[in-house]
Amino acid sequence: MEKRKSNVNIKNKRATFDYIISDTYTAGMVLTGTEIKSIRESRASLVDTYCTFINNELWVKNMHVAEYFYGSYNNHSTRRDRKLLLERKELRKLMQIAKVPGFTIVPVRLFINERGLAKLVIGVARGKREYDKRESLKERDDKREMDRIRRAY
Repeated sequence: MEKRKSNVNIKNKRATFDYIISDTYTAGMVLTGTEIKSIRESRASLVDTYCTFINNELWVKNMHVAEYFYGSYNNHSTRRDRKLLLERKELRKLMQIAKVPGFTIVPVRLFINERGLAKLVIGVARGKREYDKRESLKERDDKREMDRIRRAY
């Protein structure tokens, strides 16, 4: 059977602007049937999402997955909490990091892997200061200007 490449790649651009991402982990997610169908149609958003520990389990909160059009009464709640699946060793490490003041765990990217499973890339993040954000904006503008000059020649 031929495996097809999925084009679902939902990014959290706000996370890379507001935070400095130091470590990343790829986690599976516990989803219902209508949720995965909606994600396969790229109808999800990672804006304002964050991860938290509840009873030694990692949960993603405030992630928006639009209702599936053909879902009828079986449709899911759009902003429900979803459990993340990681190895126990990774969970313990993340739990220690989350206890340190100034660090948080944020979703960075949502994608469908080659087996058709939804995966969430989460990052250990430290908040940027105002001058760091201005520096990021300046770098982005400089890069855009350099690309514009390259295309002109």
